[in-house]
Amino acid sequence: MRTRHIVGAAVAALAVPLALAFPASSHGYISTPPSRAARCAADAVAWDCGEIQWEPQSVEGPKGFPSAGPADGTICAGGNARFAELDDPHGGSWPTTAVTAGRPFTFTWKLTARHATTNFKYYLTKPGYDASRPVTRADLDLTPFLTVPYGGKQVPSTLSHTATIPTGRTGHQVVVAVWEIADTGNAFYSCTDVRF
Repeated sequence: MRTRHIVGAAVAALAVPLALAFPASSHGYISTPPSRAARCAADAVAWDCGEIQWEPQSVEGPKGFPSAGPADGTICAGGNARFAELDDPHGGSWPTTAVTAGRPFTFTWKLTARHATTNFKYYLTKPGYDASRPVTRADLDLTPFLTVPYGGKQVPSTLSHTATIPTGRTGHQVVVAVWEIADTGNAFYSCTDVRF
């Protein structure tokens, strides 16, 4: 009887390092226009991005945004302290992609794990947003400018959504995209810096 407990404890002790050595198969991020995670993975910023540069698809946090989900100031990292670099505004110096208000614009996701999906939602910062500060709910128009229902279906490995960009913005703004998973308590967060 004692031998079984010792063997069980040994197996459990070995399982923890193995689980840490082989993380989950990751998930997804906006690749076009480049999100903050995509820019870090491409080494397209002037600072060290930390761990996100090796796993841009892993910005996972609690779902239910905006009423739940990551805390204000941690939205771009999905509330995950490992990826806090994504929340650092770097004085407003994240590179931007040009957009035109009132015109269609396409967002493309690269999905490395094809989860059953509830929806994708896209939010935009409000007029007057200060790009030198981390994104908070108070900075965002909490009505998504695009919602794509998915009804629990599994996503493909690449997926694009086209939206009409809201009007009334100027300068540097941030799009917060949320991919809500149907069969877990989590979602994936992707912040893309744009310039009107």
